[in-house]
Amino acid sequence: MRICVVALGKIGLPLAVRFAGAGHTVVGADASQRVVDAVNDGAEPFPGEHLLADRLKEAVAAGRLRATVDTASAVAESDAVVLVVPVFVTSTGEPDFTWMDSATRDVAAGLRRGTLVSYETTLPVGTTRKRWAPMLEDGSGLMAERDFSLVFSPERVLTGRVFADLRRYPKLIGGIGPESARRGAAFYASVLDFDERTDLPRPNGVWDLGSAEAAELAKLAETTYRDVNIGLANQFARFADRAGIDVEPVIEACNTQPYSHIHRPGIAVGGHCIPVYPRMYLWNDPQASVVRAAREANALMPEYAVERLAEAYGELDGAQVLVLGAAYRGGVKETAFSGVFATVDALLAHGAEPYVSDPLYEAAELSALGLPPYTGERVTAAVVQADHAGYRELGAADLPYLRVLVDGRRVTVPELWRGVDRVVLGAPTEEAAPA
Repeated sequence: MRICVVALGKIGLPLAVRFAGAGHTVVGADASQRVVDAVNDGAEPFPGEHLLADRLKEAVAAGRLRATVDTASAVAESDAVVLVVPVFVTSTGEPDFTWMDSATRDVAAGLRRGTLVSYETTLPVGTTRKRWAPMLEDGSGLMAERDFSLVFSPERVLTGRVFADLRRYPKLIGGIGPESARRGAAFYASVLDFDERTDLPRPNGVWDLGSAEAAELAKLAETTYRDVNIGLANQFARFADRAGIDVEPVIEACNTQPYSHIHRPGIAVGGHCIPVYPRMYLWNDPQASVVRAAREANALMPEYAVERLAEAYGELDGAQVLVLGAAYRGGVKETAFSGVFATVDALLAHGAEPYVSDPLYEAAELSALGLPPYTGERVTAAVVQADHAGYRELGAADLPYLRVLVDGRRVTVPELWRGVDRVVLGAPTEEAAPA
């Protein structure tokens, strides 16, 4: 097949490379000339995705993958089009379709009879049928389900492990009609391979959920579940703090029972998905009080961590405090909805002088993000915001003036922090042992 992937970001580019690796001819369309040039040179435009560099170089060298900024022309020469353009949510909870609207118009301009169009970006329920189908029809003069096929098939992968996740998880699809569903299922079966899994109710592979709306809800539901679960875990952690209980062994004990799947509490919920998609769900279902409460509970955790710091440290006015980790997740160079921003804001509100360090970011990069970089100041308090693996080796010797450490991710090793009051969210405060 000839396949067009629209938006060569951290999901779209690995998808394009995977499709090319399956033997198809792929053209990637992206609004950024820098990204297009990098892809055509066989160079990954962003670091950190496992196996991407080698597979990209191989696909380009074999002539199976190229990139362009001309979406319409790329669509015109393709049998299938996959869109992975971001849809954002505004501060008031409204979906911002600006980028996807623009991309959809470009797709419509090049759409030919018989083409399959698949949206993989997470969407509110009803968007594929009620927004994209009319837009594609108006721009192309063709009729969805009759002249071209249209499906929603959510991406279900994590950056850093996209290729493994594509194999591990069933590929969900939903069409706007039976012919669209049939063609969508056949397409994904031809471009993806799946690991055998005995833990699933049916064989791993492409799962047709019966409608585009069902597939849209499935993506929102699985992500919202995680946010609600983390919100519950954070509530347990806050109560455990008041009661003098360590919540981690409690959660471990609960999860030995097969109907309990309590997630881990922490200082923040970040990334492109978990903080965003519950708000998208709330746009569909504003009466979902459980979802709203969990989102609010998770959003308050950075402030809560700073309050715990103040309890252990005392007055923070003028205190120099180091925030360890700008990334939203350990090992991933990405700050989308990272808790670092709310943590810095909370420290400033308490009168502290915050600094930020992260092994994945240079000082200039942190400054560009509006974060004050740590350059060796004599910090007397620190807050672990990201669970980078290297923080397991960090200790009091690395920050010799430190009095209090708040570990928001339960990643530090107690024995390395002798002489420092170590506060772990959801656990009794560890008074400073002799250094």
